[in-house]
This record gives sequence, C-alpha cells and structure tokens, in this order.
Amino acid sequence: MKIFVAGATGVVGRRLIPALVQAGHEVVGTTRRADRTASIEEQKATPVVLDVLDAAATRAAVAEAAPDVIVHQLTDLAGRDFDANSRLRIEGTRNLVDAAKAAGVERMVAQSIAWVYVPGSTPAVETDPLDASLPPYAGVAALESAVGELPRGVILRYGALYGPGTWYARDGFFAEQVRRGEQKQDPGWTSFVHVDDAATASVAALEWPAGPVNIVDDEPALAQDWLPVYSAALDAPAPPQGGRHAAVLGRPVSNARARDLGWKPSIASWRDGFEQLG
Repeated sequence: MKIFVAGATGVVGRRLIPALVQAGHEVVGTTRRADRTASIEEQKATPVVLDVLDAAATRAAVAEAAPDVIVHQLTDLAGRDFDANSRLRIEGTRNLVDAAKAAGVERMVAQSIAWVYVPGSTPAVETDPLDASLPPYAGVAALESAVGELPRGVILRYGALYGPGTWYARDGFFAEQVRRGEQKQDPGWTSFVHVDDAATASVAALEWPAGPVNIVDDEPALAQDWLPVYSAALDAPAPPQGGRHAAVLGRPVSNARARDLGWKPSIASWRDGFEQLG
C-alpha cells in the first residue's frame, strides 16, 4: 500500500516509518521543518514539507501523494502548548479528513488518547463515554468525530507514552519534574504504553475495522504504585505523598479490543519498561 504519514518525525512517526517500509509499503512522510526531510529520506520514505493547518496545501499534498491510507500521528507538544495541540487536533484533523475525501481516500488511522474517559474504578472500554469536563476533550472529540466521517477511520487511543523521546525518558520533561520533587503520589489512574508498542499498533491498524481502539499495556496503575518505581529507575528521591483522602482521578483502561484484533504490547507492564530507563 501507499501510506501518507502525517507527523513522520514525531516520537511515534520516526518509529513507524521504518516499520512500514520494512513491511513493504510505499511511504510519504510529512514534517513542518525542511531541515528534517533528510531523516525521512534516510528511512527510505518520500518527505513532504507540510503544515496541516494550511487546508489548501494539505489537500494538494494528499492529492499528489494519492495514498491508500493516511496515518495521522501529529501532535504539537514540544513546547507543552496544549492549546496549540488542541488546535492541531481540531483544525489539522479537519483538513486531513477533507483532503482524504477530496482524494478518494477512505482509510485513516489517527492518534488519540486514552485518559479522557469518565472517571471510574472498572477498566474503560471503547464504548464508555468520554469526560467533557477535561481540558483535552474538545480537541479529542473533534478529532475522533472528523476521522469517524471516513468509511474506515480507525482511532488509536494511546495510553501515556513512555520510552526514548517521550516526556518519561530519562531526559524528558516528566523525569525532570520528578527529580525536582514536583510530582506527588496523588490518587489517580494511569494506563501506559511503550512508544514502540504504539508504533506497532499503528501498523496493525491499517487492516482494522473503523472505530476507536485503546492502545495500552496490561497493567493500569495508581500513582502510588507506579511513581515510586519510576522515580527509583531514575535514581531520583522518592516522590512526596499526595492527598490521602482526595478523590481518585481518572480510570483504568482495557486493551481487550486491541487484543481481539491481534495486537498485544511487547512490554506488558510499565514495571518492565521502567527498568529499561536505567
């Protein structure tokens, strides 16, 4: 297949491109920065400099590429600008979907997130409602709605990404916060997924039916369980205790549907993944 990867130099994209090429696909990869095109070429893909917030340019790029599938791995979080990231999810996804329709592309795989479910204690499945009170909700809802307009729009609800190049890497933003003692063991759920497993899910999703799929590991965890393990892996001080009697935030997330579709995480638990930080 010919695959158009929007966000080819991002933390998932740069793992996804070689996996797709190795699988025998022809790949076109986008980046907003001309100085990153060489890295795409080195992975044996065709680079395109594109800002998907430019609707006309996006339509032209997709038309020229004439792909069988568009893979949407775009984020805008380098500067931790959540408003910019929400805009990208809303406007950028709209432009990609409109470009797909104009070019007759029926399949799209798009990156969403798994931590916007309505809070609860039982593992969330894809049919459970999302929490409209959370700040990311507007961008996530717009992205998922737009992708859902395509006959074969697959939405990957990633857990918290960890591994090299992520905020949880040894040199990442979250790691620095932990070292400074700025993260507390507040009651709350996190479902993780290693970034390599996120990339393999994107490859597998090329053949999946339309709809959302949770991409998380096998062990959702409360902060009181995973944060001390993470801090120890960084050789950082034990994180301070949070509010013992505060309400538990978030919700554990189930990967049962992804497993039914044939995917499973190669790193089944963050416990094993965090050991690799050392």
